[in-house]
Amino acid sequence: MKSKVHHSIFNSTVIIAGLGYFVDIYDLQLFNIIGKESIMSPRGLAISDPQLAQNLFDNNLFYWQMAGMLLGGLLWGILGDTKGRKSILFGSILLYSLANIANAFVTSIPAYQVIRFIAGVGLAGELGAAITLVAETMTKEKRGYGTMIVVTLGALGAVFAAVLKKYGGMLPFWGLENWQVSYLVGGILGLMLLLLRYSTFESQMFEKVLESKSVKQGHFYILFQSKSRFRTYIYCILIGLPVWYVIGTLVKLSPRFANNMGLPDGSIEPALCIMYCYMGLSAGDLLCGWLSQAFRSRRKVVIGYLLANIAVILVYFFVKGISVSQFYLLSFILGCCTGYWALFVTIASEQFGTNIRATVTTTVPNFVRGAVIPIGVGFFYLLDQVKLPLVQSAAIVGAICYGLALYSIYNIQETFGKELDYSEQ
Repeated sequence: MKSKVHHSIFNSTVIIAGLGYFVDIYDLQLFNIIGKESIMSPRGLAISDPQLAQNLFDNNLFYWQMAGMLLGGLLWGILGDTKGRKSILFGSILLYSLANIANAFVTSIPAYQVIRFIAGVGLAGELGAAITLVAETMTKEKRGYGTMIVVTLGALGAVFAAVLKKYGGMLPFWGLENWQVSYLVGGILGLMLLLLRYSTFESQMFEKVLESKSVKQGHFYILFQSKSRFRTYIYCILIGLPVWYVIGTLVKLSPRFANNMGLPDGSIEPALCIMYCYMGLSAGDLLCGWLSQAFRSRRKVVIGYLLANIAVILVYFFVKGISVSQFYLLSFILGCCTGYWALFVTIASEQFGTNIRATVTTTVPNFVRGAVIPIGVGFFYLLDQVKLPLVQSAAIVGAICYGLALYSIYNIQETFGKELDYSEQ
């Protein structure tokens, strides 16, 4: 389809990219919402040992998904710079949609691990390709609004997943359990999304690079040929670490932190914590994008969000005697202050030339997601092996994440209004 430049922020590329990211986040957070139910269900893994079920939920199956995203980020990124931004969207959506449908009928641990890994590979392609397309098909003055809309809409996918967990049993899916319905809906939504993708335009910048025989496309090693380029790439990754520290540790393990605040066991529902956090993320990304346009700066807004996030986390660590409703409110506020994901991915996309932009924009967020594994392993090592208290374990890991993020955003180049029609040599 012939490429074009969009001047309106509400255009087909932005809306379809937002809907795609909605499905992506739905599937990405689905295991955190219904995973434990699927592990213990007689129709699932039928694990009756609570300790084994908890271990599979905390330290095993989710990590397989995130490991798949590490590999998928590299795979889809390189394909995006060699075959086109649109092409990887079709492949990635089809892969994770079929994986989710299969996941509804999984009955063994090895099968569950393989399916979550495959789903992770598929999920890795959506965001990077979407942000790259939006950044390259909109004017430099308005592309920040475009990426803001994509991530704001996408974050609501986790909210939908939490709502479906509660009411999925009411849907006429032939007597299937809620967790099975949730996986099937994710797969069906993805397949429906494929139809919308046909109306998406390819990037004019990419088509120009494709016609040039002198420009290297999708060569990951280009990032390592220059010290400054490689340093910038590492900075881009480190800026996003706090987002998945919050989602993958503080919110996923919310019942543990609720107990630390004095709430009794079972009073907090993790699915609702994820829902309220992602509602906050959606609102935070909307505000973050607007502030970036208003202040004409990416860096200043991200620094402000990081500092606000640290303040809210300190409350999360040390507040006592709050109610269940107040805990959910705190989860929402925590999400708001963590809502700089759109700006983080936009910064990564704007740092590099067209010939490796999809590679960078796809690998950076997926390497951050994959960092959930060392973050989680580090946290549980301090908690279970070193025998540090819950808050102290989380604080040490968090201090490392936020220290690296603040250092990186301070040293990275400002990219607001930067011209993107160039290639790396």
